[in-house]
Order: sequence, then C-alpha cells, then structure tokens
Amino acid sequence: MLVANEKPTGTSYTTSVALLIVGFLLIPAVLIVSRPVGYLSSSVGFVCSAICIGLARMNWMKSSRLSMASIAYQRTDIK
Repeated sequence: MLVANEKPTGTSYTTSVALLIVGFLLIPAVLIVSRPVGYLSSSVGFVCSAICIGLARMNWMKSSRLSMASIAYQRTDIK
C-alpha cells in the first residue's frame, strides 16, 4: 500500500548523475570526435568538465542533506 505522506525516492540524484555523465563522458567524447586544434578548445573542454563535476557534487551534497534523517536528538531528562 502506498502511504500518502511518504516522499518518493530515487529522483533526487538524477540531476547529479546527468551532470557527471556530461562531465566525464560527453564533453571528452566531443573533444575526441571534433579533434580540437590548439590549447584553447582543450582548455575550454576541461573547464566545462570541471564545472559539470563541481555542480554535480554540490547538487549531490544538497540532496544528501535533504534526504538524510537527523540522528541528533534532544535529551529532555537533563535538568
């Protein structure tokens, strides 16, 4: 049975995975296929990959903080 107050899971990391795929696979593949000439296009490709990987990491950390249950609790018996 589905409970109405349960939050669906599995989609919070989709953006992070997509950015990692672009950063690690798509941009290097485009550089290999296009056969860049000079350092400028290679540098732009590396910078774009680094930006995608950085954004994926920030998004992953944000999603982890939102979905992770808090293990801290307040003790009420201390006076």
